[in-house]
Amino acid sequence: MLKTRPTIRDHSAEANLFARRAFVGFVFVVILIGILFHNIYTLQIKEHQTYKTRSNENRIKVLPVAPNRGLIYDRNGVLLAENRPVYNLEVVPEQVEDLDAALAEVSQLIELTESQITEFKKEIRNKRRFKSQVLKGRLNEQEVAIMSVNQHKFPGFSIEARLSRYYPYGDTLTHALGYVSKLNKKELEELEAEGRATNYRATYDIGKLGIEKFYEQHLHGIVGSRRVEVNNRGRIIRTLSMETPTPGRDLVLTLDIGLQQIAQHALGDNRGAVVALDPKDGGILALYSNPSYDPNLFVHGISSKDYKALLNPDLPLINRTTQGRYAPASTVKPHLAILALEEEIVEEDTIIYDPGFFEIPGVDHRWRDWQAWGHAKGKVDVYTAIELSCDTYFYTTAYKLGITKISDFMSQFGFGELSGIDIYEETSAIMPTTQWKRERFKESWWPGDTISVGIGQGYWTATPVQIANALNILVNKGKNYQPHLVQVSKQGEIIERLYTEEKPPIELNNPYHWDIALTAMHNAVLEGTASTPFKGADYDPAGKTGTAQVVSIAQGEKYDAKKLKEKHRDNGIYVGFAPFSDPRIVVAVVVENQGGGSTVAAPIARQLMDYYFSAYPLPKEPES
Repeated sequence: MLKTRPTIRDHSAEANLFARRAFVGFVFVVILIGILFHNIYTLQIKEHQTYKTRSNENRIKVLPVAPNRGLIYDRNGVLLAENRPVYNLEVVPEQVEDLDAALAEVSQLIELTESQITEFKKEIRNKRRFKSQVLKGRLNEQEVAIMSVNQHKFPGFSIEARLSRYYPYGDTLTHALGYVSKLNKKELEELEAEGRATNYRATYDIGKLGIEKFYEQHLHGIVGSRRVEVNNRGRIIRTLSMETPTPGRDLVLTLDIGLQQIAQHALGDNRGAVVALDPKDGGILALYSNPSYDPNLFVHGISSKDYKALLNPDLPLINRTTQGRYAPASTVKPHLAILALEEEIVEEDTIIYDPGFFEIPGVDHRWRDWQAWGHAKGKVDVYTAIELSCDTYFYTTAYKLGITKISDFMSQFGFGELSGIDIYEETSAIMPTTQWKRERFKESWWPGDTISVGIGQGYWTATPVQIANALNILVNKGKNYQPHLVQVSKQGEIIERLYTEEKPPIELNNPYHWDIALTAMHNAVLEGTASTPFKGADYDPAGKTGTAQVVSIAQGEKYDAKKLKEKHRDNGIYVGFAPFSDPRIVVAVVVENQGGGSTVAAPIARQLMDYYFSAYPLPKEPES
């Protein structure tokens, strides 16, 4: 068997290989050390400030601080909308590991309804999970104590004290003040589109209706901030600095809460509206719509049961003063009389025969006067026509004027247009024209349509605010003072209004025609249709009653309220002012389906004026 010769090792080659490998390993180590030192240099020196800032961001939080909402006062300084402290149980969802389990445990300690849990989960789906969300509001003392003792068991849950809106007069002012309620997704999107979302970082509520919504930017204020230091669990250790929020501006309204309460009391259970104005500047003294509702129900989120209760046939959610559309009826006869005088259809002493009805030549239809046998033994002039509310007189003049002249003239008094009142909930109602009817009904305007418009009925509708403002323009002989609710801010600043355009005054060819209409309205209270309700008044009133038919009565039939459903009965309207020589208050009252203006609406106006002149008595005449 042959033996193999042993392999001779090349120590020199091995040494060279080892040296090469050692060199490569050394270079690799040097490179790694270089990279390490480079990173250390970058972290500790070059990017030191950046990482220090990022570290502080983890340790220091900037929390928004909500501003206090501005308060609202009446003209005499009575507080109408205030902020009261409430305790809420709030949750930051991202800090809770098992939200469902935590909610179940909390519900064992305090009462949580299914609707509250459902609403909470719905809200957090629409918001960032790091933002605190109210689980249960308005905790009582016992609930606050229980949760405070057990709070350490529930990371992410906290008891927060916040100021919440409260309306001490409840349903008396709802349609004027409106209310605040929770911000919803649509409103947040609108705020973001307007670039105002950052100012609502700590805000849960926003104005929804009335003054609260119209003056939201004034009432809300400017958000502040608080820099705090937190531990690794996110718990606040201390406050480092504070930027105080700017509270919202307090508003002073033109409203008189006493007059508002009288309006509510006087309307009682009747559906209707009351508007009272200061004729000197258009400031609204009373603005009441009945039925009303308690706005405090909406502040913390209204229950389904309470909301359904408001969806009844009486429509309490509708602001009748600005959204109710009623035929103005005979309250516009003084305005139409001025137009007839201006157009020389009649003169001051013109007599129109009144047999108790009016007929268009060649038309077999009678437009009946409310008094079947006519007025003043058939001989009616402009004064008697207004004083006794003679329909035949205004049927005749309207027929001669035509709808175009009537519409153009009455539009100057604000009919068919927004009044400019500083709340958003308003309708323009209808001042009919030939074009309007053609677009609405695809029909021509007929002369018979004008006859009904001549007594403020037919297609013509108006809101109580429009009716009051039209009278105010008449009282001021053409000058148009924009109706408004806000007088100044509590700090004395004039508040900007949405509608700033001043409307030009109405110029008459003969200014004496103003005096004819106003004098006739004075006569209507002294010895005409409004005389009974104002007997014995300590002031000198003037006014005009109106009765608006809700349904048509066929030829040959008589109106009988007892045979009609309540919703088909007449509306009663009254407009008036006092004192006659130097007006200090203008009032418009509408009462739905309760009869004539002289029997139901004028007595309400009397109560308002009695209160007003007792609270603000007329100056005594100097003794001779």
